[in-house]
Amino acid sequence: MQRLRHPIPALILGAGIFLAPAARAADITLTLPIDCRLGETCYIQHYPDRDPGPGVRDYSCGAVTYEGHDGTDFALPTRAAMAAGVAVLAAAPGRVRAVRDGEADGALLAGASVKGKECGNGVLIEHGAGWQTQYCHLRRGSIRVQPGETVAAGTPLGLVGMSGLAEFPHLHLTLRENGTPVDPFRPAHDASCTAVAQTGLWGSALPYRPGGLLETGLAIAPPDYGAVRAGLPPATRLPADAGALLLWAYGWESVTGDVLRFVIDGPAGFRFEQERPLKKGQALFLGYAGRKAPTAGFPAGTYRAEASLLRAGKVIAQRSTLADLGG
Repeated sequence: MQRLRHPIPALILGAGIFLAPAARAADITLTLPIDCRLGETCYIQHYPDRDPGPGVRDYSCGAVTYEGHDGTDFALPTRAAMAAGVAVLAAAPGRVRAVRDGEADGALLAGASVKGKECGNGVLIEHGAGWQTQYCHLRRGSIRVQPGETVAAGTPLGLVGMSGLAEFPHLHLTLRENGTPVDPFRPAHDASCTAVAQTGLWGSALPYRPGGLLETGLAIAPPDYGAVRAGLPPATRLPADAGALLLWAYGWESVTGDVLRFVIDGPAGFRFEQERPLKKGQALFLGYAGRKAPTAGFPAGTYRAEASLLRAGKVIAQRSTLADLGG
């Protein structure tokens, strides 16, 4: 999956350069704009790009962003999660200035032009003192507010979707002060960054994660990538005559040199362990490893497995799963 290389224009305002005047934390405080458990049922795919040149740099001095990205992408792990419905919430109290609905979800992947409507279905809210928040890529037909309506922080605005310039289900949130994008994680005037955790303009600090694992599962054959992205559930039971046993891992934001470690433990002392390097960085990735069945077949019973994502030799994410084979 390639990262989209285009900023998201406002519903009314044009996109500005990223560097903003020094923000005053007393002017606005933001709450989580999506009804999910961050790091569990949703995750941050991209942060704002703080690098003023052709390079990229997020607020934590990492590269979980792309060139010119002016907002924060709160992503869902699968399209099944999107279909189930995840609410987009107002990040602060204010008045709705503009909305757009009716744009198809997945139009970009279907080859349709989204020029001039990159935000897709969206909502623009004014909060006073020059502050605005913009919510993009909402699901078609889900927007619940109208221009002129006053909303409180946490008011449902619609549902997460894939409208406009979107390759995966997510909410793109842009914060602006007097029309200029502001990084809510580090609202400074310059393009500097810091690895020190900080609250920024959030009412509660949102943990920084440079990448991770979204799902893992045991299988008897390599899973289809499209099926995994759609929401393939991990198997809970495998056939007794399985010709192979493997562990797959689906994750986000890999970088060149990352390693996936696969471990499977089972009955009768069964153990499989292997590391697989990731050859290139990807916004979303799928890896797997396993072994063929021995002549007598795999012993029946419960198999427990764990996938780990390693970066520079350190584990940055882990997920486990289990399944019963035969019996």
